[in-house]
Amino acid sequence: MVKATKTIIIFHSDVAPDASADELDVLDEANYISKGLIELGHNALVLPFKLNLNDLIKQINEIKPDGVFNLVESIENEGRLIHIAPSLFDHLKIPFYGCSADAIILTSNKLFTKKVLESSAIPTPKYICVSNIKHVEIEKDENFIFKSVWEHASIGMDENSIRAITNKNEVYEFLKKCKDYGKQSFAETFIEGREFNVSMLGSYSNPEVLPIAEIKFIDFPNGKPKIIDYKAKWIEDSFEYKHTVRSYDFNKNDAALYDKLKALSLKCWEVFELNGYARVDFRVDAKGNPFVLEINANPCISPDGGFIAATTQMGYYFTEVLTKIMTETNNKKP
Repeated sequence: MVKATKTIIIFHSDVAPDASADELDVLDEANYISKGLIELGHNALVLPFKLNLNDLIKQINEIKPDGVFNLVESIENEGRLIHIAPSLFDHLKIPFYGCSADAIILTSNKLFTKKVLESSAIPTPKYICVSNIKHVEIEKDENFIFKSVWEHASIGMDENSIRAITNKNEVYEFLKKCKDYGKQSFAETFIEGREFNVSMLGSYSNPEVLPIAEIKFIDFPNGKPKIIDYKAKWIEDSFEYKHTVRSYDFNKNDAALYDKLKALSLKCWEVFELNGYARVDFRVDAKGNPFVLEINANPCISPDGGFIAATTQMGYYFTEVLTKIMTETNNKKP
């Protein structure tokens, strides 16, 4: 028997057995990481992260872990609480793997992300929210896609999320209605074109850009929006899921575009102080201009997820990926 070298807690979102596919996915992720850590000789404990912090702190202090894998994507089904987990690990001075609490809250709130991107001269689609609507000009019949501010995994998104907007009052009333129901949303210019994911791995100062994935929309009928909506991500028997394909095929005509995507991803890594592992999602318009859609500072580490697919393309075994994340992440507070 291999002697355990470290005791690692894998904290994940607390999900019910009858939860939806997007919520249950984190359990597959946690078990996958657990197997990898055990293969490396570590002692891995998979635990739900619950909002009762006193009990949680007691549990952590009893275990005395050497480190934590933070897979918490929501707390009490609220994405806006995602930062509580890494903030608690900071408070307890426990090293944890992946991005910092600051990076997670900045990138989980898509409006925070937008403001940082704009201030850093990183291209991102124009957006409308309740607070900035007076200052945004809408072009005639401009298409917008409506998104949740806090929730990820394409929750609530379908082909009806894209609308041709003619006046700002229409946008304001819709956004206000969403907010009244406790679902903070915003509208973003819909970029017709191609979609790319860029995964990265490494330390604050030395990130590695992994092979770039393009999302191919195969045989989508005319008029059907080419987007990664909820069905495309989670409903396996849907048209969207079956006809949305991740591709790593490289066309030499895209060399200049790939260079732009890499450079922008590295700039995002620097500006948001990303750490350990992360992913940047892009849309590219018909003129070849890339726009950052969002930054995922806590991307899924599951065998069929985009991040692991990119590491596999790079030639890494999963245990190598875990070792890199654990050795190159620096979230231990003095």
